[in-house]
Amino acid sequence: MAKYKIEWSIEARLDLLDILEFYIERNKSTAYSNKLNTKIVRSIKLIGQNPLIGLKTEIDSVRALITGDYQIIYEIHDQLIIIVMIWDCRRDPEDKIVDLRVKSKKGN
Repeated sequence: MAKYKIEWSIEARLDLLDILEFYIERNKSTAYSNKLNTKIVRSIKLIGQNPLIGLKTEIDSVRALITGDYQIIYEIHDQLIIIVMIWDCRRDPEDKIVDLRVKSKKGN
């Protein structure tokens, strides 16, 4: 299978930065944030090699890959994958549905 090009939405980058900054502040260290970032980046590389690896969502072109306590929400377009959101699975799932619909409409 061909390798897909990966792009990040601004919202997804901000999601990741917020998560990493939260742990830096909480732990007073960058060690855990560095490990978490590495884990998420590896998972995204895996998505680029096999985009159908994630779970199907209510939106046909959108999938979600669970990595630890986080979901990487991404959209597939031909040879392009757009990382739409990084979601903390410990949050209320209803918030994610509303957030995903808002972010998906911004992309159109």
